[in-house]
Amino acid sequence: MRALAELATEVLTTADGRAKTALSRAHAADWFAARSNGELPETGTATPPLRPARPEKPELLSPRDVPRRKPGTVEGRIAILHAVAHIELNAVDLHWDVIARFGHIPMPPGFYDDWVKAADEESKHFNLVSDCLEAMGSHYGALPAHAGMWRAAENTVDDLMGRLAVVPMVLEARGLDVTPSMIKIFQNAKDDRAVAALETIYGEEVSHVAYGSKWFHFLCGREDADPKEAFHRLVRHYFHGQLKPPFNEEKRAEAGIPPDFYWPLSEGLTP
Repeated sequence: MRALAELATEVLTTADGRAKTALSRAHAADWFAARSNGELPETGTATPPLRPARPEKPELLSPRDVPRRKPGTVEGRIAILHAVAHIELNAVDLHWDVIARFGHIPMPPGFYDDWVKAADEESKHFNLVSDCLEAMGSHYGALPAHAGMWRAAENTVDDLMGRLAVVPMVLEARGLDVTPSMIKIFQNAKDDRAVAALETIYGEEVSHVAYGSKWFHFLCGREDADPKEAFHRLVRHYFHGQLKPPFNEEKRAEAGIPPDFYWPLSEGLTP
């Protein structure tokens, strides 16, 4: 098996969404097959691109320029699923980028196990949502998407603690807050396929947030840093804007993020 960082870079440099996720799942399967045999494949180091390869579509716009559609319409539900597919494809790249970009930092084998698993599950999520879009007569790339999602990766390109704080512990934790309301929209529309896809995503995203919290705390322990103070400092430095309630406190706690981590970052906003 080739070095894991090399495989990660191969995913990052594959443009088509279906091809990217197929490669992601194949590399994850190889990694876990080796691990189940008691092997620890070489993790290695790599020089990943600053931005991952992307298909020609969707057109990427500023978040404020992405059209808003009413969720009570078919078009609105397609727009919701398209946005979710875009998030999931970005998440595939974000998790492989952690492996490729920070391979020079000594980490336990479990760090790689967690992020390979997360990348594999995000790949599955993208395909589930893409299947839903195609069943509704649409596809990923049919609508514009916002271009801001990779900014967190670019801002934390040389800071693993910052990356863990902002991507899983802020951006993915936000998914725990908003997904229940999306599920209700598709339940009301009696779209069982979309409900099943979103429920799968909701259940598995808790683990992805938890991986971020676990390894963030690990690094804080290594550096003898207070995790809450470090989290507040890094989020204020790298994340532009305040965290917005309401927060899914139950799922956030399940993922290892207590309220005193995120409520102080929402100061000035009404709970």
